Amino acid sequence: MSTSQAGSRIRFEQGLEGGRAIATGDAVLVVVVDVLSFTTCVSVAADRGIAVIPAPLRDERAARLAEEHGAVLAGPRTGSGTSLSPASIRRARGVERLVLPSPNGATLSAALAERGEVVAGSLRNASAVAAACAQHLARDAAASVAVVAAGERWSDGSSRPAWEDVWGAGAVLAALGRDRLASPEALAAADAYRSAARRALPLAGLASALELSEAGFAEDVAIAAEEDASTAVPRLVDGVFTHQGFTEQGIR
Repeated sequence: MSTSQAGSRIRFEQGLEGGRAIATGDAVLVVVVDVLSFTTCVSVAADRGIAVIPAPLRDERAARLAEEHGAVLAGPRTGSGTSLSPASIRRARGVERLVLPSPNGATLSAALAERGEVVAGSLRNASAVAAACAQHLARDAAASVAVVAAGERWSDGSSRPAWEDVWGAGAVLAALGRDRLASPEALAAADAYRSAARRALPLAGLASALELSEAGFAEDVAIAAEEDASTAVPRLVDGVFTHQGFTEQGIR
C-alpha cells in the first residue's frame, strides 16, 4: 500500500519517516516545520543575516561543523549564549554563522535534503514560504511540495506529533491554496490551522509551549507565534540555511 501521496502535487506528513514517504519525485520542494523551535530559530536568524548549519546533536560532529564553517556552536538553551532559543538569536551580536543542534527540525532538514530542496517554514514566515511553493509548482508540471511537521519526542526518545507543527504546516498550506493539487492530508492540515485561527486558539496554550514557558522561555513562544512577521525563505544549500529570498521569478 502506497503512503507517498504521489497522486497529489501538494502533500503533508509528520516526522522523519513520514517526510521520507512523501518527499518523492525529481522536483520536490520540502518544507520542514518545527515551530518550537528549530525553524522559528532559522527564520529569526535569516532576518538577522545569520546563516544556520543544522546538526542533530551538540556533539563532536557539531563541533567539527562549527570549525569547518567558522561558525559559533549554539550552547544549551539554559545557558547565557546563543542557543535553540529564538530570543537568544534575536539578541546575538557578532554571529554570522551558527551551528544549531536540534533532534527534530535539524535532523529532519539534513535527512530530507537528500530528497530535494529544503526550506524552513514556520508561523513567522508561512505566507512567504507559501509564495515560494507556488512559484516552484508553477515552474514545472512535475514539481511537487512536501510539507513536513517535525514533531517532538516523548521522554523515552520516541517521536510524538506536535500540534504547533501541524498548525505551522497548515498555515503554509492554507496560504498556498491550490486545493485541487493537494492530498487529503494536506487539506486536513490546512483546515486544522484555519480552525485554530477561527477559534483564536493561542499557541501559548499548547502542551509544548506551556512546557517552554514553565521553564522560563515564554519569550520564545511569543516569537514563534509572530504570524507572518518575516518574509525570509531560508533555503538549505550545501548544508547551510541562508535567506535566499524570492522574487517573481522564483527562489534565488
